[in-house]
Amino acid sequence: METVPVSKHKIRVIGIGPGAPEYLLPAAARAIEEARVLVGGRRALAQYAGGGCRTFSIGGDIPAVMDFIRQELAAEDVGVLVSGDPGYYSLLDALRREFPSGLIEVIPGLSAMQLAFARLALPWHEASLLSFHGRRPDDKELIYSKGRILGMLTDGKYNSRSIAKLLMEQGWPVEARLSILLRLSYPDEEIMQTTLAGAQELEEKSHGILIVQG
Repeated sequence: METVPVSKHKIRVIGIGPGAPEYLLPAAARAIEEARVLVGGRRALAQYAGGGCRTFSIGGDIPAVMDFIRQELAAEDVGVLVSGDPGYYSLLDALRREFPSGLIEVIPGLSAMQLAFARLALPWHEASLLSFHGRRPDDKELIYSKGRILGMLTDGKYNSRSIAKLLMEQGWPVEARLSILLRLSYPDEEIMQTTLAGAQELEEKSHGILIVQG
């Protein structure tokens, strides 16, 4: 059984949603307002951290982030802002490797994946959700079957063009419908509809969500 150190302070992992403040859940807003120490990306801190709040920006040095949290945790609760929902490809994994789960409180948020399916008015209870963000799913996760739906996070390397090409190589029909969703919830939100073959003729789009319907 996991031993949890005696501590009155918690790490509060706060899901801030897809981006726009109107998609921030009330529980998350309340946790941010109460926080005296916040860790998060630069954009999140600029948007949500108050003037009297101590902050630490998450960059490439994750051990430094963990050291800051460990130091502050001795005297205060620490709020960690993560985009989307904390349980979906966020810093929560790394935090659980460094700290006992009993010290971690998670406040869920709306993920960009949820919003993407909502924008298409498309149910997602039977969809397969994958991430190409800094990783490549196994070929077996990409196998085509009639009626299959994939929701995929993308990055710079694996983008609308390269992922579409990969899916066609895995047997997906060239005419399979592809939705490209970018900057969801922001004023410059962009949603494009094409096919896997059609994506090869368009400018590549990255750091968004792709939804393909077989």
